[in-house]
Amino acid sequence: MQDKFSRKNFLRMTAGAALLPTASALAAGPADAVATDGPGWGQVGEILRETRPPRFPARDFPITAYGAVGDGSTDATGAIRAAIEACNRAGGGRVVVPAGTFLTGAIHLQSNVNLYVSADATLLFSTDAAQYLPVVLTRFEGVEVMNYSPLIYARDCENIAVTGSGTLDGQATWETWWSWVGPSGADAQALHDLAEAGVPVSERVFGAGHYLRAAFIETYRCRNVLIEDVKIVRSPFWEIHPVLSRNITVSGVHIDSRGPNNDGVDPECSQYVVIRGCTFDVGDDCIAIKSGRGADGLRVNVPSENILIEDCTMNIRYGAITIGSEMTGGVRNVFVRNCTIGGPNLYFGLYIKTNSVRGGYAENVYLNNIQISNLTKEVVSCNFYRGEGDTGPLTPRVRNVELRNITVGHARNAFSMTGYPRSPIQDFRLIDCTFTSIDAASTIKDVDMSFQNFTVNGQQITDPAQLL
Repeated sequence: MQDKFSRKNFLRMTAGAALLPTASALAAGPADAVATDGPGWGQVGEILRETRPPRFPARDFPITAYGAVGDGSTDATGAIRAAIEACNRAGGGRVVVPAGTFLTGAIHLQSNVNLYVSADATLLFSTDAAQYLPVVLTRFEGVEVMNYSPLIYARDCENIAVTGSGTLDGQATWETWWSWVGPSGADAQALHDLAEAGVPVSERVFGAGHYLRAAFIETYRCRNVLIEDVKIVRSPFWEIHPVLSRNITVSGVHIDSRGPNNDGVDPECSQYVVIRGCTFDVGDDCIAIKSGRGADGLRVNVPSENILIEDCTMNIRYGAITIGSEMTGGVRNVFVRNCTIGGPNLYFGLYIKTNSVRGGYAENVYLNNIQISNLTKEVVSCNFYRGEGDTGPLTPRVRNVELRNITVGHARNAFSMTGYPRSPIQDFRLIDCTFTSIDAASTIKDVDMSFQNFTVNGQQITDPAQLL
């Protein structure tokens, strides 16, 4: 079935009808970008018009009515499943997790269901891997696979949500999920080899006996998705992972999960995504925009595009705004504004990760009004020789990237940017930017850069040679 997925059909998806909005999701921002955002921002109005949170009937289905007990030890998996099924059959509404701590295995959402985690409620996810079987269609680092279910999972659904001010606790520690990071390397390589050899996805079966960690929340081929206000802690792997999905709103979420590969939000091959008012204290990239890897990325061939990120706080750890490294299908039309970035353990501001093995493109990327306090590495990192270097058949392309109204307190370097002679980084612009304290020289090679009112360490920059 997955091989029959049509890019044409994906692009036809439209927002579904709904009844009642969630409370804070209606604060959807201005209808159009403000004039001070500069040229190129006109498309933000379209993104906001197309990305509307789903609405749900005013019906509640408390999980306690189906046998759940909030004592932190009684398995509530079956009760939650029953409440979701009842909500779906009734035409939709809220599946309510009341105050208490509810132990559960995998939760599979259905259309028109809002999983509402109340204040003082915790969904405590089991660390028993058997609770995430049977395997489901998912992705691991850009490659489709039949693997353990994500902790909260939806496939081919519309009008779904995870909301409320409660906590989602994956219980991951170095004694449980995070210790899989070592042995997962062999499984990841085996999966990659299967994809490169063209083995059908249905035959790429991992799960039991293997070590590929699952994401926390994943929507696969879904539309009209809202993740709002919840706190996510101790995730096994990536936290919020929309794949081949459209009309995604992530609003007011606080992610505090610092294990290995604990990315915050990873839109992959997804369109019309708004990430707003979120706080990231994570173990890897805060927001990482992806579109598949290698042969699988070429086979599916759907970009991530039309993405707005605004009013977010990114504290830790690798890239604040990252594109890649699984970006074979391409990334375009990314707008970031009014964000606060930086901390003693945050590496990069804008981090574009690709090479000739990963390929793909990143184009039409705009950052405006970003306050960066402190970075341990570069403000912008984009090196085509990173990782596998120039050893593959897929020449990457990066072009039309603009940084406007960016202030940086301190960073080790302003830039580490290296394109290929055959594919230089094109049309990279800095406008009205001030970098106050930069420790060391930049690396800039095969890059077309321009500056307008750009100051580094008190010096007006008009030529890249001044930064070397």
